[in-house]
Amino acid sequence: MRSITQPGLPIAERIQWVEARGRAFTFTMEQGQPLLEAARRVFAAHGFAGGVLEIKRGALGPFAYVMPALSKTADHAAFYSETYRPAGVTRLSTATMTLGMRDGAPFFHCHALWTEAGGRAGGGHILPEETVVAEPFEVAAFGVEGAIFAAEPDPETGFKLFGPVPAAPRGATTDRRAFALRLRPNQDFAGCLEAFCKAQGVREARIRGGVGSTIGARFDDGGVVEPFATELTITSGAIAPSADGLQATLDVALVDYTGALAQGRLVRGDNPVLMTMELVLEVVA
Repeated sequence: MRSITQPGLPIAERIQWVEARGRAFTFTMEQGQPLLEAARRVFAAHGFAGGVLEIKRGALGPFAYVMPALSKTADHAAFYSETYRPAGVTRLSTATMTLGMRDGAPFFHCHALWTEAGGRAGGGHILPEETVVAEPFEVAAFGVEGAIFAAEPDPETGFKLFGPVPAAPRGATTDRRAFALRLRPNQDFAGCLEAFCKAQGVREARIRGGVGSTIGARFDDGGVVEPFATELTITSGAIAPSADGLQATLDVALVDYTGALAQGRLVRGDNPVLMTMELVLEVVA
């Protein structure tokens, strides 16, 4: 399996996880609000400090983002591009967001694909500090109680990354068992989730959210992304029983460091994590 050497030593615990409770809900992003504040307000109104969001369409402007890029130093295996700020309204086609905390304040990690005002198709990592909701749009959310994604220094990759940590319950109404996860580098995406569910006695689960990166990509229709640095969003995902045991189905969209876009279903066993993969597993059975 493909692998990328990280600047730091591998951490023994290859899956960072916290068992929690959760609940799905939908809401409309408020026009004129910073994207981060619009999400934070609604989660707080539902009793949650954080969780994950899935966006199938939306309008943003002002809008700022970065793309994956090659690192100019040995401090990181890959890095970020310069910041881009396209004019006008940018229209999302798919996005996932992890809402959590960084330096004691609300923060998000969001990857998306979109079309800019001039018609250019793009993708990358949305910057929370500079992005505003241009028009109201609907979001599917999953709030998490008992865990929060917190940005902490990661000695393996050299980045400050979101990972789940226990959090005091806030009294939110929940109806589902859930696991907040962060997968560490150089392990197969699908295989990692399948092994985790087996170890936890989970027979079936739905993936909520899903933000991270893989080392290129291999799709089940034969499509290949060779550039190794990507930013990826899960468009749909589940773990379910099959004749061969548990099987993860992972539909994704991504941009690589050349700016090329790709979408499709990932091949099981041949899509290792590059830097991180954060998501919530909603337990179905």
